[in-house]
Amino acid sequence: MATLQKIRTQGPLLVIVIGLALFAFIAGDAWKIFQPHQGQNDVGEINGETISAQEYQKMVDEYSDIIKSSRGVSSLNDDELTSIKDEVWKTYVSNKLIENEAEKLGLTVSKAEIQSIIEEGTNPMLQNTPFKNPQTGAFDKDMLKKFLVDYAKMDKQQTPPQYLEYYEKMSNFWNFIEKSLKQNRLMEKYQALLTKSLISNPIEAKASFEARVNQSNLLLAAVPYASIVDSTIAVSDAELKELYNKKKEQFKQYVESRNIKYIDVQVIPSKEDRAEVEKETKEYTGQLTNTTTDYAAFIRSTGSSYPFADVFYSKTAYPADIASHMDSTAMGIVYGPYYNASDDSFNSFKILATAATPDSIQYRQILVAAEDEAKTKTLSDSIYNAIKGGADFAELAKKYSRDNAGGESNWMVAQSYENAALDADNTKYINTLNGLALNELTSIKLGQANAILQVLDRKAIKEKYKVAVIKRPVNFSKETYNKTYNDFSQFIATNGTLEKMTSNAEEAGYKLLEKNDFYSASHTVGDIKGTREALKWVFEAKPGSISELYECGESDRLLVVGVESVIEAGYRPLEFVKDQLKAEIIKDKKAEKIMADIKAKNISNFEQCKSITNVITDTVKYVNFASPTFVNALRSSEPLVGAYASITDVNKMSAPIKGNAGVFVFQVYSKEKQNEVFNEKTEEQTIANMAGNSIRQFFYSLYQMPTTNRLYQNAKVKDTRYLFF
Repeated sequence: MATLQKIRTQGPLLVIVIGLALFAFIAGDAWKIFQPHQGQNDVGEINGETISAQEYQKMVDEYSDIIKSSRGVSSLNDDELTSIKDEVWKTYVSNKLIENEAEKLGLTVSKAEIQSIIEEGTNPMLQNTPFKNPQTGAFDKDMLKKFLVDYAKMDKQQTPPQYLEYYEKMSNFWNFIEKSLKQNRLMEKYQALLTKSLISNPIEAKASFEARVNQSNLLLAAVPYASIVDSTIAVSDAELKELYNKKKEQFKQYVESRNIKYIDVQVIPSKEDRAEVEKETKEYTGQLTNTTTDYAAFIRSTGSSYPFADVFYSKTAYPADIASHMDSTAMGIVYGPYYNASDDSFNSFKILATAATPDSIQYRQILVAAEDEAKTKTLSDSIYNAIKGGADFAELAKKYSRDNAGGESNWMVAQSYENAALDADNTKYINTLNGLALNELTSIKLGQANAILQVLDRKAIKEKYKVAVIKRPVNFSKETYNKTYNDFSQFIATNGTLEKMTSNAEEAGYKLLEKNDFYSASHTVGDIKGTREALKWVFEAKPGSISELYECGESDRLLVVGVESVIEAGYRPLEFVKDQLKAEIIKDKKAEKIMADIKAKNISNFEQCKSITNVITDTVKYVNFASPTFVNALRSSEPLVGAYASITDVNKMSAPIKGNAGVFVFQVYSKEKQNEVFNEKTEEQTIANMAGNSIRQFFYSLYQMPTTNRLYQNAKVKDTRYLFF
């Protein structure tokens, strides 16, 4: 089927690895064994409804598979998996919250609506599916329908397992898209309902118009708060407590957090380790000179971080330090050993061969697979001979090819396989295509299948290289690791309290780090990989305690954590917002002092403003009530400038005004009105659009900053994923 072949060509090597498992689930990587925590197996709760770790992992697996399929890869790294877990959780929470609200309002999405979206074919999600017209690149509903019909009619008992898995994965892909379409449509309906409830009226429209078109030009004098030293302002505990009580609602915290201190020790190679790597590299370099066969096994035995591939690569595909020396190195001569500072490694290499090969190859194939190897070969030979005898390649492909590609052409680009992990079949496939002349036909065995290949076009012929590279990074030895571990372990043993650890870390040569407002939604401690157990400990430990020593990172980090304090869900205690409140009180007291000084001068015109202590002046034009004014003299946005200017007469001085960055007074020297005609409907629509933006911001916060969102808060969302992931 043409559709499936287009899907397969999205990844660089998906066509190459036909006969293998094309899309492997990541459950083995991301989910080993669930360990029930205190008799529970839930990762979260929304509106009293729990979600189990198994359910959550199933959603993570589903989305991971979608990402891998769309990228054309078979695995994801740890950072990508972490990102996916957060994406899945945020999406799940937001969908649940919207579903709950929609149910109250009677909002639903019917099958007919989803079908209508598919028929229309313009939804962005549909554009990201493989079901696209090859000529236009647009979503093609007919290609989708054909795939679904073919899959429904498939004889699962007779289909080879690898192809059955492929079709099932693509079916799951579409089920995911269909489910997402429904969820997004429900979100759109709810958002539209809220947006339509926010309307304007003629009075509001007129006021908005006047606030925008009426402008003032003024002379402004300001005294910055920074002109008064903070230490000269006294703040009492009573004042702090009074302001805390006034602003208490601002300090409500919906999720528990903790303040922690920790020591992170990274194990580094010793001088002895460095000398040993250099010595071994010299020995292997000597052996490389005499090696003539099985370079893959030899390079593997050297511990090189750059594996050998029996394929011609562009010079730029090799490590930069290797490539920089290749032009000055003769064929078959070993260059090195030498040290490369950029990646802290000792290196040597030998150019084995060069060849002029294309960067891009257009080809087509027929993939033949029968009940057993013998029947596969017989059928493959028959098809090959028929084509050689003049039979139509495309027609035979439609009839016999197990990938249902219909003999359509594909492009293999060198960039897709250079430095990729290549097995024997990958290597054979690439080298076969690189070696074929235009229109030449061949047949090769790949795993359980045979592939009949024909090259249709070759582009960008370049000189390429086959190089055996020894690249030995300088790593620490087991002895170095053990010494670092024992030294750190001894420090912890003799400093078993947070107080002692804090006091003695620096003297012992360790750097004490801290993190305030540390939440369980974090995936690591100190952005160090492999610290999930430490994270769990932090949220079970009591203040003042320190953890055991954790081995983490890439097996190169040692960590110990201490819990300094716990900030429970609810109102943040005064001691944790004290600095913030103190800064506000100091600012208010500075404002009072400055305003008193200005009033004492009885200023009646702008010229007299120059006598004010620490004053700076500025001319500010085009000030209106509708938008905040940026005052260059204060380097701050000052909304009150526009508000007071709108009610101050020309040539009149304002009273002292407390702003964001200082106290200011101004004199309006002119007023003007923009040349704009009032249009009631247009103005009302503008206001409605602004209200719509507020609604969109509400939904944005639901996904990006959920704890600030009222729906999230009312649903009493609990996130305990850290106990399992």
